[in-house]
Amino acid sequence: MCRNIRTLHNFEPPATRDEVSAAALQYVRKVSGATRPSQANQAAFDAAVAEVAATTQWLLDQLVTTAPPKDREVEAAKARARAEARYARVSRA
Repeated sequence: MCRNIRTLHNFEPPATRDEVSAAALQYVRKVSGATRPSQANQAAFDAAVAEVAATTQWLLDQLVTTAPPKDREVEAAKARARAEARYARVSRA
């Protein structure tokens, strides 16, 4: 999975349209192999991003869980701690 695509399910507050669109854009970029499509491919690229975003939003709306919602700040702090540990190992090597 792309490192830049983050889990969007079960957060309080729920994922925004911008977050869903950003994830869709990252996915389409990865699959297409292009961060910026050519003019000839721009329409297909944009349509793909819109479809993936719509499908992602539909999925998020359909998912159910009994787990309590995650806090964005707590999850971000955990991610920072994991990154610090990972980069500390790399710099020592």
